Amino acid sequence: MPRVTAVVLALLGLMGCTYAGDLDKPPVPLGDFHLGHNVVVAPNLVKGPLSREATKAEWIEAVEAAIGERFGRYEGQRLYHLGISVDGYVLAKPGVPLVAAPKSVLVLMVTVWDDAKARKLNPKAQRFTVIEALTPDSAVGSGYTQTREEQIENLSRTAAKQIETWLVRQKREKGWFESAPEPASAPAPAADPVPEPTPGPVPEPAPEAAPAAAAAKPVDADAATG
Repeated sequence: MPRVTAVVLALLGLMGCTYAGDLDKPPVPLGDFHLGHNVVVAPNLVKGPLSREATKAEWIEAVEAAIGERFGRYEGQRLYHLGISVDGYVLAKPGVPLVAAPKSVLVLMVTVWDDAKARKLNPKAQRFTVIEALTPDSAVGSGYTQTREEQIENLSRTAAKQIETWLVRQKREKGWFESAPEPASAPAPAADPVPEPTPGPVPEPAPEAAPAAAAAKPVDADAATG
């Protein structure tokens, strides 16, 4: 009995590391990220062994909701699109607690698109294998304590959290979601140089005005009459 108790306590001690219930806290920094399209598909969905049933539509709706719930909190200025393919799942059925209780699992592929650059940030889709978050209920097997709908919701939220953790790592290691640098201002065109005045010919001084005509000599009266 003490051994079983120790196992339970150890499992519960991992809850804080794996549980995705942090949506009431500020989002972790993710640069200039703003969620654009949230596209979830399930073209090749496979149900694993010993699993409850779930439809493609249920998975698409649940994953879209979880992605929107987590990434809709980011208010950056650049749009990024998430393309997600749900490929497989196991929704645990009741088993033997702490010995053979199966875990619920979700497998999906994720691609990130940069809207401004019109290209994928990861040319090869990133694969995620998501195991149900450990809670007091799931420690003894979620097949016993959760409905099928609760398992789907919890796996989807845990998947969104794991995707967020991966994106944060990509930002740190590869510079994803950084703001575009401001374009350098073009230097102002240099002002046209003011041309130096070209010295012209030195003007000739104006000629002095001609002296007024000399006054007429007085006519000799004798000469005029003689």
